[in-house]
Amino acid sequence: MPNFKIVLHAPDIPGNTGSIGRTCVALNIPLILIKPYGFDIDEKAVRRAGLDYWKYLDLTEYENFDEFVEKESARAESMFFFSRWSEEYYYSCDFKQDPCYLVFGSETKGLPKEIMDRYKNQTYKIPIFSDNVRSLNLANAANIIAYEALRQCLRQ
Repeated sequence: MPNFKIVLHAPDIPGNTGSIGRTCVALNIPLILIKPYGFDIDEKAVRRAGLDYWKYLDLTEYENFDEFVEKESARAESMFFFSRWSEEYYYSCDFKQDPCYLVFGSETKGLPKEIMDRYKNQTYKIPIFSDNVRSLNLANAANIIAYEALRQCLRQ
């Protein structure tokens, strides 16, 4: 069974959050949302992207990042942050922590600088080799990482 959770810090686009929620239901993993959101969580677009699966989602919401860390008792070594600004590729991650948190920033701003600075040694990127692409879609990035974490969990 997967031992990880997907965390979205201040997501902006409801369709991405809905798609990531659907992946979470498919993998039977929790989704954690950290406010503020760029949309209303009850928004039709979130439900539409999650289709009829949204009601099965194990969803937790936190007011801010510090509340998330405190209430989840999240240890630094169990959190993995993803940003295009990282130097290290996600291939080097060991997602076998229990639990393991896969943390993604908002679509428009990424992760806040203070989080990036505090967790610099736990920040990774997905390779992009073209100068014509600034970043990957958040839902695509979360899926890439979630399925790599699943692969590692299944190999234990």
